[in-house]
Amino acid sequence: MKVSVWDTWVTRKDGSMMHFDIIAPEEIKDASVIQAYGNAYLKTKGEDGRPLTSSECRFCHAETVKPEWEKSIHSQSYYILEMENCES
Repeated sequence: MKVSVWDTWVTRKDGSMMHFDIIAPEEIKDASVIQAYGNAYLKTKGEDGRPLTSSECRFCHAETVKPEWEKSIHSQSYYILEMENCES
């Protein structure tokens, strides 16, 4: 399975920057769908309502799905790869 990686940066309520990738099946190209995934993730982190637009979330590249992402993609259509300041 090929997936698209969307590089995402969001300013947290405390002013620090969260950096994470939204990974979804390659055929999902609608940025509003990807942003909805990001917003769902932000809600789990207590950061709901933070701006998440094309300025904060951009298509980066496509790659082959990694085994650790596959279960999440099959159950919720996306996987979040946390990189910086993603702790709750």
